[in-house]
Amino acid sequence: MMKINLQVNADFDLDGNVHPKAIIWEDGRVFEIDRILDVRRAASLKAGGLGIRYICRIRGKEVKLFNDEGRWFMEK
Repeated sequence: MMKINLQVNADFDLDGNVHPKAIIWEDGRVFEIDRILDVRRAASLKAGGLGIRYICRIRGKEVKLFNDEGRWFMEK
């Protein structure tokens, strides 16, 4: 599997929706999420797993962040 497990700082709204705000890299660096471009249920084709896929912009780069039953990861 080609996945990077991450810690994520997130907010939860009154309806229970999750809004990721920042990712914490394996070495402790924190990267703020500038914008969430898309949210939908989807499979990770590269890393395997099914969950909620967040297409995010972080420092001008588009990344796919996945939440699989409370476990966060990115494709490597």
